[in-house]
Amino acid sequence: MSLAPLESPKRAEIGMSPRGISPGMRAVVRHSLFWLVVGNSIGVLLATLLLVPGVNLWLGEWTYGRWIMVHMNLLLYGWCSLPMVGFLFCVYGVDRGAAAGWARPVVWAWSVALGLGSFSWLSGHSSGKLLLDWSGIARIYFPLAMTALWVLLAVAMIRSWKMRELHGWGARAGRVAGLVLLAAVPPLIFIASSPGIHPAFDPDTGGPTGASQLESSLVVVAILLALPYGLTRQKQPRRWTVIASWVVLLAEFALCAALGRTDVSHHRPAQFLSLGSLLVWLPLTPVYYAAFEWHAATRRWRNAFLCWWGLLVVSGWVLFLPGVLDRFKFTDGLVGHSLTAEAGFVTALLIFTMIQLLGDDGWIFNGSRAFYAWNFGVLAYVALMTIAGWIEGADPTFTIVPGLARESIYLLRLFTGVAMLTASVHWLRDARHLGREAQSRPAFLITSAPVLEKTA
Repeated sequence: MSLAPLESPKRAEIGMSPRGISPGMRAVVRHSLFWLVVGNSIGVLLATLLLVPGVNLWLGEWTYGRWIMVHMNLLLYGWCSLPMVGFLFCVYGVDRGAAAGWARPVVWAWSVALGLGSFSWLSGHSSGKLLLDWSGIARIYFPLAMTALWVLLAVAMIRSWKMRELHGWGARAGRVAGLVLLAAVPPLIFIASSPGIHPAFDPDTGGPTGASQLESSLVVVAILLALPYGLTRQKQPRRWTVIASWVVLLAEFALCAALGRTDVSHHRPAQFLSLGSLLVWLPLTPVYYAAFEWHAATRRWRNAFLCWWGLLVVSGWVLFLPGVLDRFKFTDGLVGHSLTAEAGFVTALLIFTMIQLLGDDGWIFNGSRAFYAWNFGVLAYVALMTIAGWIEGADPTFTIVPGLARESIYLLRLFTGVAMLTASVHWLRDARHLGREAQSRPAFLITSAPVLEKTA
C-alpha cells in the first residue's frame, strides 16, 4: 500500500509537482513561517522579561504569564501544524481541480483561529490545560477550521476517484483510513480542552506516567513511519527494514497496552524500563528512512532530524529515571528538553518534509548561515537550560533571586533566541520568492541557492 501523492514519474524523482508550487502550498509555507517568526519574537520578549522584569510594567495585563501561553500555542498549532496541512494537501491532491481554489481559504481560516486564540489567551481566558488552552469562541472556531480542512481533503479525494487519477485498492484504502482518523481530531481537540478531563498522572511528580509518555512517543514513531509514504517511494531492496520497523512498533504498542492507564509512580521499574524500550528506535529510524528515495536537497535537514531524534529519545529517557526526574521536574531542565523536541526534532522534521514537497524550491531552507544559526542556537539553549535546571533542582531560588550565574545563563539564552529568530526571519523573507525562476530572483537569493541533484 502506498499513500504517495498523485504524481508523475518526474515528480516522484525530484519531489515536486510538474505544475510548480500550487497557491495552497505557497500559502502553507508562508503562513507556517509567519507563525514561527511571531512565536520566536515572543520568545525573545519572554527572555527579555526574565532579565529585565521591570518591562512587565509597560505591558499592562499582557505580562509574562499570558505571553508564554501565546508563545507555546502559536509554535505548536501554527509552525508545528501547518506544514502537516501542506503534507495532506499533497497526499490528497488538493493542488489541482476545483479543490485547489479552496486551499488558501482553509489556510487563512486556520491562521484566523490562531489569531482569535492569541487574543483570548492575552485576555486571560484559558482552559487551564497546558497546550490545550482553547476556551470560549476560539475553542469552537479552531475545530471548525480543522473540519473545513477535512471537508476539502474529502472533496479532493472523491474528485481523484472520479478523474481516475488514483489506482489500486491499497492507495484508496490508505486515504480513506487517513480521513477516518482525521475526522476524530476536531472533536477530540474540543473535548480534550475541557478543564474537567485529565489523563493519568505520576503522584510523585504531578506529571505524566511512563506508560502515557510511551504511548504519546509511539504515536510520534507511527507518524515517522507513515510519513515517507506520502512523500516519496520505497527502494525495493530495503523492504525488509520497513517490515521489521512496523513489527517492532506493533510490539511496543502491545507493551503500552499491557502497562494500563492508572496513576503510578515513575519509581516503579516497569515505568522507566518500558520507556527505555524507545531506545530501539535509535538505530531503526535512520535505517528505515534509508529505505526510501529522497530529494538531494533534503540531506542536510534529514540528517539534522535524525540527530535531534536521537538526542530526544536518549535525553527523554534519562530525564525520566528515578532521582533524575525528581531533581529536574518543574525546572528549566525540562524547558530545555521541550525545546529539544519542538525546536530541534520537530522543526528539522518539518523543514525536511517541506523541502521534499517543494523539490527544487526547497532551496529557501538550505542557506548555511540560517541552518547553523538555528541548530546551534537550539543546542546552546538546551545546554544552558540543562545546567540551569540542575542547579535549580538543588537550589530552587537560583532562577528567582538575581545573581551573576543566573543572569549570565539568561543573557546567553536571550542570544540563542535572537539567533533562532534571525534564522526564521531569513526563511520567511526567502519564502516570498517561492516558485520564481532563478533569473527572476534577487541576486542575493540566486547565489545562496544550492545546486540540486535529481535523487539522493
